[in-house]
Amino acid sequence: METRTADPAAEAPHGPATAVEAELPEAAGATTAASDRRDDLTGRLSDQLLGLSRRLHRAQRRRLDPLGITPAQARLLRALSHWDAHGAEPPRMADLAQRLEVVPRAVTTLVDALEERRLVRRAPDPSNRRVIRIQLTEGGRGAVQELRQARRTAAAEILSPLDDDGRAALTRLLAVLDQEEPEGTGAPH
Repeated sequence: METRTADPAAEAPHGPATAVEAELPEAAGATTAASDRRDDLTGRLSDQLLGLSRRLHRAQRRRLDPLGITPAQARLLRALSHWDAHGAEPPRMADLAQRLEVVPRAVTTLVDALEERRLVRRAPDPSNRRVIRIQLTEGGRGAVQELRQARRTAAAEILSPLDDDGRAALTRLLAVLDQEEPEGTGAPH
């Protein structure tokens, strides 16, 4: 009679080490498939967000045209409105350039055009006459209100397929991506 030495690996070809090794390729395949699906979904979402952004810009531009205000001028007016609404000292050209992330010369061109239409005015700084500050005029404040209405109308057009719950859900999702608290949560801003 022959005596055999028990070799667990030889007797159990599907022992613990072999089972783990056998599962690795499947796990790697599942991980790769999940990663591919995530990449596909991310790519699709990116395309949708870019397309939606373009549609919104086109809709806003159509509504800005009758006002005679370019999108760049609208951005500058909104920036000035922000300073105005918070009771802050009117900005200098350099402040506006920094806020809008453009070169100062671009701000000069925008201010020139808006000043010609009497929507903004250059005013000397009371504490340093060498410094010029840019202020909204009453006409500029009225233009900002018209711009806000034009933007809301354009957004309402784009968002019309969504009901109030859908809009609230989209607002929450975009707030997460924008890293801010959704409106109405009571969280401090």
